Amino acid sequence: MNKLPGTIHAVDVHGSIALVDVDVGGHRFTATLIGASEEAAGWTSGMQVTLLFKETEVSLAKGLSGLISMRNRIPCTVTAIERGRLLARVSLDFDGRRLESVITSRSVDSLGLKEGDTVEGLVKANEMTLMVEANS
Repeated sequence: MNKLPGTIHAVDVHGSIALVDVDVGGHRFTATLIGASEEAAGWTSGMQVTLLFKETEVSLAKGLSGLISMRNRIPCTVTAIERGRLLARVSLDFDGRRLESVITSRSVDSLGLKEGDTVEGLVKANEMTLMVEANS
């Protein structure tokens, strides 16, 4: 599980859906939470949280340009590739934080990925989960 500590920047609640914007070291991320609107309504700007997202939910892009609907674009450097027959685990550095992506080995080939490459990790907002710090 990937974990990024951050601070809530804004919370927007409507019905049973909450959009929570989180700042992680100057980068803005968004989590779409369904069914957590009552809890999220009590969250305020400045609260400490941890963003959680699975390695299998991190798509990778190399040389991405143009507009995209994915809210969470994570600029990273590839630090290691552990290649299997079908899947590969790609280790990433995001501002000194280790993240991981599990993609197909075919995708590693089609992207021509190697250590040192600059890529963007892409995570849909509905794949982000929030853990609120107990003392917030």
